[in-house]
Amino acid sequence: MSKEMNSDTSSVESLQTEEIALSDDIVVSFLQDNPEFFNRHPELVTSLRVQDFQRGTVSLVERQQQLLRTKVHNLEEEITHLMSVANQNEQLFVLYSDLYLRLLDCKDSTELLDCLTQATTELLSLSGLKLWLAQPADIAHSSICNENCQDIFDNRLAQETYYFGRLQQSEQQQIFSESVLGSVVLIKLSDQHGTIGFLAISSQDADHFDPRMDTLLISQFTRLVSKLLRQHIASK
Repeated sequence: MSKEMNSDTSSVESLQTEEIALSDDIVVSFLQDNPEFFNRHPELVTSLRVQDFQRGTVSLVERQQQLLRTKVHNLEEEITHLMSVANQNEQLFVLYSDLYLRLLDCKDSTELLDCLTQATTELLSLSGLKLWLAQPADIAHSSICNENCQDIFDNRLAQETYYFGRLQQSEQQQIFSESVLGSVVLIKLSDQHGTIGFLAISSQDADHFDPRMDTLLISQFTRLVSKLLRQHIASK
């Protein structure tokens, strides 16, 4: 009997120990369910001390103030970044609008490629531009890629309109006839009549052409260049 009683007592003590054991989740849940807790114990707000990595031990009020200051600082940085992005987008919109008018005034494919090359290297400060045509055309221009890039097209653009990022060295040599240290964008040119080819634009900045970048402006650019290039090729 004594052994059974001792066993029962141990079980009860074990259960009591488990019942009073607190965890972070229990404390958090209690405070969330009882927001008036600190109203009932206002002295805890200033008497409780928490560890701060920069200032050592501080009160809950000081800790809350620090968190609020950090949050405000982060919001200010985010707003500054958004304003910077908005300003850059506005400048790009104006630049593209001017470029569209210049492209529409081009009399032939050579003038069109002159305009695109100038816009790429001078206005956008990018490294270079190349045009690969799926079907040979009577166009003499330094931007024309004379290599057979059908394998690159099939690999990079068969299912996509754009490719942003890095190219293999063999692909770089095929398109640009040299190694490209930064990033590139490949732009599929096509219309209702089929595939025309692709534009390849390079940047010395390895992060300039990123798969996450917005394609709104470049999609309008793509449609216009495809239409104009098809018209000029057909008029040859």
